[in-house]
Amino acid sequence: MKRFYTNILLVLSFVLFASSCVVQQNPVSGNKRAYAYSWQQELELGRSADGEIVSQYGLYDNDELAEFVTAMGEELLEVSHMRREDAADMFKETEFTFRVLDSPVVNAFALPGGYVYVTRGLLSHLNNEAQLAVVTGHEIGHVAGRHASQRALSQQIGQVAVIGGSILGQELFGLPGESLLNLSSQAAQLLFMSYSRDHERESDRLGVEYSAMKHYVAAEGSEFFTSLRRISEKSGQSIPNMLSTHPNPGEREQTIPKLAEEWREKGYEQTVYGTEEYMQLVDGIVFGDNPRQGFVDEGRFVHPDLEFFFPVPDQWQLINQPSQVVLVKGEGEAVMIMRIDSDHSTPRESVNEFVNQEGFNVTESGEKMSSESWSAYQAEGDIEQDGNTLGVHVYAVEYMDQIYKFINYTTASSYEDHVGDFNTVTSQFDQLRDESLLNIQPVRLQIVEADSRRRFSDFLPNDMPMDLEREDIAIINQVELDTMIEPGTLIKIPVQ
Repeated sequence: MKRFYTNILLVLSFVLFASSCVVQQNPVSGNKRAYAYSWQQELELGRSADGEIVSQYGLYDNDELAEFVTAMGEELLEVSHMRREDAADMFKETEFTFRVLDSPVVNAFALPGGYVYVTRGLLSHLNNEAQLAVVTGHEIGHVAGRHASQRALSQQIGQVAVIGGSILGQELFGLPGESLLNLSSQAAQLLFMSYSRDHERESDRLGVEYSAMKHYVAAEGSEFFTSLRRISEKSGQSIPNMLSTHPNPGEREQTIPKLAEEWREKGYEQTVYGTEEYMQLVDGIVFGDNPRQGFVDEGRFVHPDLEFFFPVPDQWQLINQPSQVVLVKGEGEAVMIMRIDSDHSTPRESVNEFVNQEGFNVTESGEKMSSESWSAYQAEGDIEQDGNTLGVHVYAVEYMDQIYKFINYTTASSYEDHVGDFNTVTSQFDQLRDESLLNIQPVRLQIVEADSRRRFSDFLPNDMPMDLEREDIAIINQVELDTMIEPGTLIKIPVQ
C-alpha cells in the first residue's frame, strides 16, 4: 500500500449537489458567514463517515498509543476556539474523537464535527510530543474553522461541482472511484476534499497557537514538514497527504518557527519537547507495510494471518486494504475486487445476491472448485452502468469458515481479453502452507540510545529489512545519513 501511494496519485471523482446554505457562527473568527452545512449536519456527516474510515483503514492495535493521542487532543482542545468563553454552546458541547489508523501512509486529517485521525505512518515520522501537538492542533483547526463546510459551499455555488478525476486518472467504466475504496460518495468526498491555501495556512497558524498555549515547542512542527519535503523529493512526486496540499512543505518549514516566535513574544513560554516520553510510546511501532495483513510474494498475494494466497497476473497493480484487496489492470481497463462476505453462508448464496440485482443479465453460472480443494460458485454476465455495458465475473469460495467473494469486471467489449486472468486468480485461490511466510513478522521501530559519537549511517544494520532504504530511516529520524549523532541521542532503528 505504501508503494502504491508513493507512485500513483489517487484522485476520486465525486459530485456535490447544492440545495441550500446556512448562515452560522465561525468559532475562530466569531463572525457569522454562509456554510454548506449547519453545525448539526457537520456532526452527522462526521459521525456517518467515521465508521467507514475506521472500516477502511483499521485502527492501530496499541491502546497506550491511542490513549496518548486522545489525551493530547483533549489537552489542545481545552485552549482551542471550540472551548473558549465566547464560543457558542453548540461548539463547547461538541465531543471530539481522536483515532490512530493502521496505515503506513504519512497522513493526518479531520472530518467535520470533531473527528481527527493520525496514521501510524505519521507517528513513525515524528520525534517528540511537540511535533505531534502541532499536527494535532492543525487538524483541530480545520474543524474549528469549519473548513470542510466552507469548501463545500464554494464548490456548490451556482452549479453542480465535479471535483477531480477518478482513480488512476480516468473514469472506470462509469463506476465511481470510491467503489474501489469501498467508501460511500459522502465519505470519499470528505476524505479527499482539498482545502484551500488559506484554510491550510489558518490551520497551521491555529496548530502553532494551540501548541504554544500548552507550552509545547511549537517551532518543532517545522521539522515534520521538512520530513514531508524529503519524502516528496525522494519519491519525485507530490505526497497524497492532506498536510502537504497547500502550501508546500518547504514554505511551512519557514513560517511555523516565525509563528511560534510570535507566541513566545506574547508571553507563552515554549519549553516542552517530550522527546523521551514520545520515543517510549513509539518503541515497537509497526513501520511500513505489515506483511501479516498480506503482501505480494513471487507473483502471489499471500495473507499470513488468514492463511490464503492467489496469483497476481502480470500487468496487474494490487492495492491491499484492510477491508478488501483490489487488482487493477494496466491503466484501469479491468478490475478485480476481493472481500470477505460475512452475510452469506455458501458461495452460491454470495454470488446470487450480487447477480440477482436489477439489470444484471446472467449468461452462465455453476459450481466450481478452487485449487481442487475448496467449494466455489461462479457466475458471468453483463450489466448496464451509467451508459456503459460491463462484463462481470463473480466468484465466491468457501475457505476456513469464511466466504471470499471476487467481483471482477471490465467493459463488455474487452471481457474476452480479461476473463482468462479472472479465472486464473479465482480458480487458484488456495491455502498458504509455506511456514516462512506464515511466520513472517512486520518491521518495527526499536528505540536505541546512541552510545558514542558516530554518523547516523553507522547505527543502521548492514542488511535492511523488507527492502527498506537507509534514506527512509534517516528521514524518520529527521537527520541525514552523514549527520553526527551525539551520545545519549534516542534514534529509531528498524528491526524484524
